[in-house]
This record gives sequence, C-alpha cells and structure tokens, in this order.
Amino acid sequence: MFDALRLDEKVAVITGAAGGIGSTTARLMAGRGARVVIADIAFEAAEKLAQEIGDNALAVHLDLADSDSIRAAIARTVDHFGRLDILVNNAAATGGGLTEADGLLHAMEDWVWDRSFQVNCRGTMVITREALPHLLKTRGCIVNTVSGLGLQGHVHQTAYGATKAAIVQLTRSLATAYGRQGVRCNAVAPGLILTPVIAKDFPPKWRALVEDETPRGTAGGPEDIAEPIAFLASDAAKNITGQTLVSDGGVSVHIPGLKAYSEAFGIPFDPVETLG
Repeated sequence: MFDALRLDEKVAVITGAAGGIGSTTARLMAGRGARVVIADIAFEAAEKLAQEIGDNALAVHLDLADSDSIRAAIARTVDHFGRLDILVNNAAATGGGLTEADGLLHAMEDWVWDRSFQVNCRGTMVITREALPHLLKTRGCIVNTVSGLGLQGHVHQTAYGATKAAIVQLTRSLATAYGRQGVRCNAVAPGLILTPVIAKDFPPKWRALVEDETPRGTAGGPEDIAEPIAFLASDAAKNITGQTLVSDGGVSVHIPGLKAYSEAFGIPFDPVETLG
C-alpha cells in the first residue's frame, strides 16, 4: 500500500542538522527512505551523525554567513547524490553571545541585528536561491523552520524574531512564485522545544512560565518539530504550500494568563483533575 509519508529516494539537505531539531529531522527522514545531507557549521558533529545514519547520509560543512560555503554545499550534494528534492532551512544564528545580547531594541548593538539577518535571512535566501534550479528539476519542496517569535511579540530576541517573521513572508513569496513550476514551500513555527542544549540551560522558572501558558501542559521535544517538517516535505502534504504550521502545544491560541484564569474561574488546571 502506498504510504504518502514515505520519502524513498528523495534527497534532502537539512541545515543545522547536527543540532537538536536538525539531527532528529535527519534521522526521521532517513528512516522514511530519504538520503539526507547533514549540513552544519559544526562539521565534526555532522560527520558523526552521518556515520550513525549510514550510507544514505552525507556530511557537508555549511556556514550560512559565507556564500561560497553555501554554493559548495549544494554542489557537493548534487555531485554525490545526483539530485536535490528537499531543502530544510533549519539553521539559525544563536551562538557567540548572540542570544544573550538580543534583547530590547533601545539597547541593541548593531552587530546583533546584522549577524542575525546575515545568517538567518541572507543565508536562508542564498541557499534557497542556489537550491532552486535543482528543486525545479525535481519539482521539490522547501520547509523553513521559523519560530513563534516570528508571529508574536516578546521582550527578548527582538532581532531573531524579526528574522523569523521575514522568513514567514519569504515562505509565502516562494510558494507563490514557484508553485506553478511544481515547487512547494512551507514553514514550521516551534514554540519552546527542549533540545538537549535548551533542556540543560533554560532556566526552570522561565520554562514554568511557558508551560503554564501551554494547553498541552509541557514544552515540546525535537520530534514535535521533526514530524511536521517530514510531513510537509512528503507527498502527504502535496496540496499544502505557503503555510506556516505552528507546533507550540497551543501557547499561541489563547488569551494570556491561562493558569491564572483557570484558577479564577475555579477550573482545575491539572487536566487529570478535569477528567476526574
């Protein structure tokens, strides 16, 4: 029986694939038959993951701030696998003190804004541009990892949120411009995702603030983003393009103060108590 979620023989480039969401996506897509390119600036970690996955994986060095690096990664992909069907734009700039420095605009230094847009926006544009001729040949697809911060305001990560909002619009533009030529483009917007790094470093009191606003009751894991990405890349989503699929446990669907309102109206906050 035909399984539309399968990705047999598809070639997928996944940026930031050595990280939490990226590595989970690579393993999942490989498990569904795809040949995956582990593209990351952390090349040793990318090589380790490629070795773990096996013959259907290739590690390539990718620096989204360097156009030559981007062109080389796409060329290496096509040279090795002979085609390109799926581009997952998952990588984003977060290291080097960037996240800590990305706060309120009045105190923001130029380099924070410039670095965020250089990697997240310009890098995404360049790799998409370089991949498009190959995706047009295969009638392939693009999946962009954005963020809830690109859809809602926050008091932190102002530059990061602006870059992700820009990629939401880029998603719509690509879907519109290339849809008649067979190329789909969608995005996935995560909420708080407990990757190994986030689970270790995210302050417990901040996690509690998010989870108190989450109808699901808990932050997500990398698989909660990898699954939507793999779905949107598959033929099961062949009628979906230009969309942003939000995977945040329901944080963005209600008014603020979920826990406080529940308590004020005498509604048990614990779902088990509600059922009981």
